[in-house]
Amino acid sequence: MAKDSFLVGLIGAGVGPSLSPALHEREADRQGLRYLYRLIDIDALGVPPEAVGDLVRAARDLGFDGLNITHPCKQLVIGHLDALAPQAEALGAVNTVVFEDGRATGHNTDVTGFAASFARGLPDVPLERVVQLGAGGAGAAVAHAALTLGAERVTVVDALADRAAQLAAALNRHFGEGRAAAAGPERLPALLAGADGVVHATPTGMAAHPGLPFPADLLRPELWVAEVVYRPLETELLRTARAVGCATLDGGGMAVFQAADAFRLFTGREPDSARMLADIAELAGEVAAPGRTTR
Repeated sequence: MAKDSFLVGLIGAGVGPSLSPALHEREADRQGLRYLYRLIDIDALGVPPEAVGDLVRAARDLGFDGLNITHPCKQLVIGHLDALAPQAEALGAVNTVVFEDGRATGHNTDVTGFAASFARGLPDVPLERVVQLGAGGAGAAVAHAALTLGAERVTVVDALADRAAQLAAALNRHFGEGRAAAAGPERLPALLAGADGVVHATPTGMAAHPGLPFPADLLRPELWVAEVVYRPLETELLRTARAVGCATLDGGGMAVFQAADAFRLFTGREPDSARMLADIAELAGEVAAPGRTTR
């Protein structure tokens, strides 16, 4: 008999505003599943990120079917797992853990989530020269996704030079020498002047971090702009880029497709991503469907 009851959770810092519980539980309800999605906030618990191993073990012992993992635990969790899926191993980061037969296996659905959203929302844009802002956990995932989608070269820009250099080196090892480079923010004007598009993967633009990640006058109509932030769906960067005439992609699609992939891993059921896209638009307080492109 097919399993129809699931207990999952999200481990991370400050996860209270997460839309993941509602996204997962709404889709489960439509499929007639009993599905409980719990938030496990390390800030509320008063424990450091290094406690992720203890939390994973406790969840497994308590009968959880799986966990999502978010900042700042995506890399720290790896040492506490029994196995890694190839995507997570290549990336060195895990955002989904599946418990099965007493074993914990790590996956990364951020990569597939961004790739699916980008292919859907910006299917025909040029990908010769891509500039990416941000080399953190989300940045690593979307850079992998961009190169998987066929980007010829991704230049990673981060205020932390070592972090950008380490990500570029990892990308070159995985995809081939010369496919990635690192740069500091001071090079952004020259890089954007010669780029086909820009991927934004820093917290700037989130409700708690409003503003633009770079001066508006660096935007031009020929540049496409892909956003990772999804709360709000309409960031200042996207508003400004649209006004300039750029093709744009909001962060809602990545949030939905990574959640859909995690739902599939947890339940073995096929989620309806179109319904989940409508869900996140409603949950984020917007009426237009996210993951959309505008020109």
